[in-house]
Amino acid sequence: MRIPNTFGFDVKAAVYAEYHSVEELEKWIAEGRITSPFLHIGCGSNLLFVKDYEGMVLHSRIGGIEVTAEDDGQVHVRVGAGVVWDDFAAYCVEQGWYGAENLSLIPGEVGAAAVQNIGAYGVEVKDLIESVETVNIRGEKRTYRKDECEYAYRRSLFKKPEMKSVFVTYVNFVLSKKEHYTLDYGTIRQELAGYPSVTLATLRRVIIDIRESKLPDPKVLGNAGSFFMNPIVPRAQFEALLDLYPTMPHYEVDAGRVKIPAGWMIDQCGWKGKALGPAAVHDKQALVLVNLGGATGKDVVALSDAVRTSVKEKFGVEICPEVNFIE
Repeated sequence: MRIPNTFGFDVKAAVYAEYHSVEELEKWIAEGRITSPFLHIGCGSNLLFVKDYEGMVLHSRIGGIEVTAEDDGQVHVRVGAGVVWDDFAAYCVEQGWYGAENLSLIPGEVGAAAVQNIGAYGVEVKDLIESVETVNIRGEKRTYRKDECEYAYRRSLFKKPEMKSVFVTYVNFVLSKKEHYTLDYGTIRQELAGYPSVTLATLRRVIIDIRESKLPDPKVLGNAGSFFMNPIVPRAQFEALLDLYPTMPHYEVDAGRVKIPAGWMIDQCGWKGKALGPAAVHDKQALVLVNLGGATGKDVVALSDAVRTSVKEKFGVEICPEVNFIE
């Protein structure tokens, strides 16, 4: 069966199966229906399939958004791994819960968001997570507290190879009921100037507008969103680069490290809008690689390698894919 993926590749799995509850997943495990090799995915929004998958692909359809506790300041919410992330972000805004609005329109599902530690516009999903519920291939349940999840920039415990047999079933979030916003990132404040006031709804609208102006709709032009992670470099290396490129954008990480936008470096290398066969660097956002039509995973890998080589040669900086390659 064809594997869902936002690049629009025509890739197939030997077996593709969806489950709708923890109980159904546990039954499959007990009956030995999950055969090796297997791969657990969300909606395929952060995956690059280099070829057909010669095994079983699993997809969670566990839904539900449940308030488990709340007080005057916070609300605790349990969300099924199969809930579409942006549906949850929209729901939070509708309920007047603060925290998820800057992550609006990020493709994918809640379970995958917790695995990937998605982030945008100064917020990472780890900032909102309280715990992650899982079931492993032996049918054992375990809930991981946030401090056990080893969260870092686009990293988590769940991305480690040895955690491949651990399936996220629910994610528990803590959101604020008190007004607060994260606005000092990118052009958010400038875009908000067109509105009479800052509200959750206006901020979500602005975030969506910014994303739509830069990022292509996967239904129209196959892509996986931001393809590369923004590299974090030692301050000495950053300062040497700043001498050569005084207008280089950057973000302070800590006293010894600075983050440089990968998209800016790719653009400086002349890749924005440039194609390599049927794969190309998007003409509005150099951080995005797109399928112009008929591209394969190998085409995108070749483009990725060429872009990474250019950045390394020009800046001496290694940029790494954020997208997971499935070979």
